[in-house]
Amino acid sequence: MSHRTVADVMTRDVATVPPEASLKAVAWGLDHNGVSALPVVDARRHPIGIVSEADLLRRQASLPDTEGRDLLHTATPLDEAAMDARTAGDLMSGPVLTARPEWSIVETARFQHERGVKRLPVVDETGALVGIVSRSDLLRPMLRRDDAIRDEIVDDVLGRTLRINPSGVTVTVHEGVVSLSGQVEERSTIGLVERLCQSVDGVVSVDQALEFAVDDLATAPHPHRAAH
Repeated sequence: MSHRTVADVMTRDVATVPPEASLKAVAWGLDHNGVSALPVVDARRHPIGIVSEADLLRRQASLPDTEGRDLLHTATPLDEAAMDARTAGDLMSGPVLTARPEWSIVETARFQHERGVKRLPVVDETGALVGIVSRSDLLRPMLRRDDAIRDEIVDDVLGRTLRINPSGVTVTVHEGVVSLSGQVEERSTIGLVERLCQSVDGVVSVDQALEFAVDDLATAPHPHRAAH
């Protein structure tokens, strides 16, 4: 069984800015590339921060009001650091969290969720930027066709991995929900089949109604009791 990695879904052609880029250049880069954030990279293309639309808006919100209202009475405290920012390096957030191309989709989604970030620059073994992965990129496996999911379960999960005759198990997939029916040889196999199906890219949930020929999970009789 093969599972998609960050390398399979990430954007490889990444727009970046150097730390000395002006805020005008940052705004132009965001607009021109149709993105909401740009990695800030050093001369070796190592990510050192992220500058986003939210950062530019934070700076705008810190500027004096054009209608001359008294800033001393504003309900929003001023962000003096943002107000004084002149370059991407001044305004960026950091240190930057990164991902690796070989990370699994599940592992990366969990990392993003735990850290509360929308996107992750992807770096190689030298720390150089090779891509960027967003939340929407990680959702791409959910767009996988039902027939492709079914084929992987029948051919890879049942056939190659578990060596189960696919003719004994009926597999249907509808909108990512897998339904299993039929019979397997041993009872312990049922849980394994269910777990492996759940790990297939694009599977939303698994409903199983499998039967078994041999209950290999039944508690063996105690030897002393067997003697009576």
